Amino acid sequence: MTSFFNTSLGLPYGWAWFLATIVGILAIALPLMLSVAMIIYADRKIWAAMALRRGPNVVGPFGLLQSFADGLKVFLQETIVPSAANRGLFLLAPIITFTVALIVWAVVPFQPSVVLADINVGLLYVLAASSLGVYGIILAGWSSNSKYPFFSAIRAAAQMVSYEVAIGFVLISVVMWAGTFNLTGIVQAQRGLYGFINGFGFNPLLFPMSVVFLISSLAETQRAPFDLTEAESELVAGYQTEYSSMAFALYWLGEYANVLLMCTLNATLFWGGYLPPLDWAPLYAVPGIIWLFAKILFFFFVFSWIKATVPRYRYDQLMRLGWKVFLPLSLFWVFLVSGVLMFMRVGV
Repeated sequence: MTSFFNTSLGLPYGWAWFLATIVGILAIALPLMLSVAMIIYADRKIWAAMALRRGPNVVGPFGLLQSFADGLKVFLQETIVPSAANRGLFLLAPIITFTVALIVWAVVPFQPSVVLADINVGLLYVLAASSLGVYGIILAGWSSNSKYPFFSAIRAAAQMVSYEVAIGFVLISVVMWAGTFNLTGIVQAQRGLYGFINGFGFNPLLFPMSVVFLISSLAETQRAPFDLTEAESELVAGYQTEYSSMAFALYWLGEYANVLLMCTLNATLFWGGYLPPLDWAPLYAVPGIIWLFAKILFFFFVFSWIKATVPRYRYDQLMRLGWKVFLPLSLFWVFLVSGVLMFMRVGV
């Protein structure tokens, strides 16, 4: 796109690169916002179906416009800042959460060469940027100057630390097997497993790590059964208790954008990303972005399914799973994968 602006429109290279980057950002951000609105509708429909209810079915055909009606409602509400709150940090917190949820998408490959920033350390960028989201929750809890949001913020910090460690070790196993931190390179390394299938998840050595990563994704995004930061029976609404209007909506947008991101990472790191499930030539006629979206929707259904069916963990169970199960398991798997690779590639 940079070359198009440079040659066809005659713009200097600097301006051509700038415009191409802006267009690329909008091409990702705008469809993502629309997807978030529709995915909230899908989430509510899945929960309703599993509880034998109808779900949204009034606003628009089949209730498709319900999310937009809800968005308009919160947009027209008054933003109330508690008198004892730190006003600046209180308003900054949801902006941080929403912004961080968007910037990670810069390195996600939607199909070969279709990525905003195809950097060599894309996986490190994802790990670093996704870890920043917890700061929005911590700031919200502290700046609200209220007990329940503050308890929620402390829980979020402990939860993030607990499961980021396990996720880090899982990613080390993937990086060692793929031999690169680049997300496009990781997807390409999954091509032709056993000569006919695409995806690290079909590798018996990496399949357990795909399960650990999926469960850790639920904890990382504070989804049930790990939604201890929003435990309404204990903390009212958690860190969102004092928020209203668009500040409240930004948290919802950020949360669902993070859920979509984790679904995308599950598909990209373990299940072939934009590659078809089988390494069969006719399947490559379908654009890679279609395969990626199909896998994202499947994992989102799994996320919703779990939320509708699995009861919330107690906090001690959450910590025990992270530190006593996932941490030693993922650390052992790093040694196991490295040993197998040494034997296969070096012969020692």
